[in-house]
Amino acid sequence: MFVAGLLVSIVAALLAWRWTDKNAEKSAWSSLLAHQPVAPAVFDDSLVADLPRPAQRFFRFAIRPGTPLHTVATIRMAGDFSLGTRDNPRYMPMRAGQVLAAPYGFVWRLRAGAWMRVSGSDGATDGFSWSRFWLFGLLPVARAGGNEDHARSAFGRYVAEAVFWTPAALLPGDNVQWDAVDAATARVTVTQGGMTQAVDVTIADDGSPEKIVFQRWSDANPAKTWQRQPFGGYLSRFEDFGGFRLPTRVEAGNFFDTADYFPFFRVDVSSIEFPPASAAKQN
Repeated sequence: MFVAGLLVSIVAALLAWRWTDKNAEKSAWSSLLAHQPVAPAVFDDSLVADLPRPAQRFFRFAIRPGTPLHTVATIRMAGDFSLGTRDNPRYMPMRAGQVLAAPYGFVWRLRAGAWMRVSGSDGATDGFSWSRFWLFGLLPVARAGGNEDHARSAFGRYVAEAVFWTPAALLPGDNVQWDAVDAATARVTVTQGGMTQAVDVTIADDGSPEKIVFQRWSDANPAKTWQRQPFGGYLSRFEDFGGFRLPTRVEAGNFFDTADYFPFFRVDVSSIEFPPASAAKQN
């Protein structure tokens, strides 16, 4: 009886812990939706006329004239995700939903695996970031965050993702600067909350962003040491979503453009929506 009671107590504690994680995810999701502009301006060429030529091509491709400049998106995706290595990737099928509200944060909710079910989230908001994943929704298998290193790494991720999923969030402003690297590459630099991240975007002749690369603060290396290292990905299969032309195929990984590149993230996007700020109360 004692053992049975102990097991029940442990399971109850784990379920309560999992509920706390889900509640925190829900609260963060709602707070990020609230950053959506209530009455957004619309896009026209004058907003990018002073940018370097590759950046102008990018915005004219990504945002149709007259499109409301929504800066917060929700994205649904499916594909493969790896927790393995380049030599032994062990890809898992996955589905995920995300709210992206650069430069304020993001929440990425994941369900992955076949018989080994992993669920949980990555996220960042209000200067706090986390990674929390569970096996079978009951056993904690990965938990990180709550420190400056993790927050810097998360910031790099959602600034880079804004390039291809919420381009209106990267129009020039007080915290966003665009510079030319060469005739085909533009660099966007975003500053927020004491953090700065630059992302290089390679832009095709038609204006489509073909790939992104940036120096990400990361410990995803053999020494498990926090350092700047190349991260990037390829973008393709562009579709129209409410006046935004965005990639629906993304492949990304560590040590991009090097011999050690490993694309641990390969997804196809099924939907991108720009919910009103009022949706925050409904989440």
